[in-house]
Amino acid sequence: MSTNEHEIAGILLRNEQSLLDPAVRRDRNRVLKLLAEDFVEFGASGQVWTHDQIVELLATEDFHPPDFEAFQCCVLAPTVALVTYRTVRTDAQTGAQTAALRSSIWMEQGGKWKVRFHQGTPAAL
Repeated sequence: MSTNEHEIAGILLRNEQSLLDPAVRRDRNRVLKLLAEDFVEFGASGQVWTHDQIVELLATEDFHPPDFEAFQCCVLAPTVALVTYRTVRTDAQTGAQTAALRSSIWMEQGGKWKVRFHQGTPAAL
């Protein structure tokens, strides 16, 4: 990985982690800075979310951040990158855990990286 690819990976790692931060998720302005206008998510639940739907959901949900692991970044073109990682959620009441494999396509727009697509896929623990 080149120096520039390491820099991009660092930026996108911070961006992905910030989208898992409840304070960021509740702040529409911060979320809007990270999401492309044509953002789409295929959720681990099977739900498809549009840009406007996900902004509304994040602003109002009761969210507990999952564990975040196995982050990887692949720069596909100078302004396009694919990131993958795994999350593990622990239910606060039951202690039950669920895992998901996650992928996001990030695009640089106007000097800022914005997520265009995200997918969560249920995974074995």
